Amino acid sequence: MKRSAQVAVVVLSGLGLLHASLFTDLYLRYVKEGLRPLLIASGVLLLVLGVAGAVPAREGEEHEDGDGGGPDGHAHGHDHSTVPHIAWLLLLPALSLLLYAPPALGAYTAAREAPRTVRVQERFDPLPATSPLPMTLTDFTTRVQQDHTRAIEGRTVRMTGFVTPGKGSGWDLTRLILSCCAADAQSVKVRMYGGPGLPADTWVTVTGTWHPGGTLGTASAPVALDVRTVERVPRPVNGYTDALPLTPR
Repeated sequence: MKRSAQVAVVVLSGLGLLHASLFTDLYLRYVKEGLRPLLIASGVLLLVLGVAGAVPAREGEEHEDGDGGGPDGHAHGHDHSTVPHIAWLLLLPALSLLLYAPPALGAYTAAREAPRTVRVQERFDPLPATSPLPMTLTDFTTRVQQDHTRAIEGRTVRMTGFVTPGKGSGWDLTRLILSCCAADAQSVKVRMYGGPGLPADTWVTVTGTWHPGGTLGTASAPVALDVRTVERVPRPVNGYTDALPLTPR
């Protein structure tokens, strides 16, 4: 790979980062929102390095066009300025950020990740009287298996996530949670009983009531819902958190 090609790869990488983090929300498919300033700074730095590298590249080309300094018109020694051809592979992620962004993580990842461990909660505030009651999947899980007041019993709740095909009967409403980036994604799931069969990765808002089993308020209670309604919805901009959904910008 010649220096001019190296410069092109660096510049394209910088443009790709800026496109994904400054002008679009694509970066949210790979990292948490709080890392956006670092991505923007990295993109700017790559552009600066690329532009700076272009100047010595032209000067180097002028020297290469000379007679090489040898008595017979041939250059002595070897050119060590080139980079292994495998470096061209760096061009693929750079172009993908500009031309084709890989899809967000979804059911394929969730089906292979162990469920996220829900922290122990000893005290619960009273549930609002709102019906259906908006809840995150984590809050629902905690209430079902740890709330000894059984406040969730008989309540109609509303949760949003994407469809993950489940083993046996039912399917899973799922959210993926990033601690830092896509590499450390963890899933939280609630088993759904009922509702229409939908393709994997379909984002939906579901209403229903807790599916009875075991002893409510203990670890024996299934984290499951008897579905009443299912509505297709767009992927929320905070799709990599287990928070109440934010509408797309």
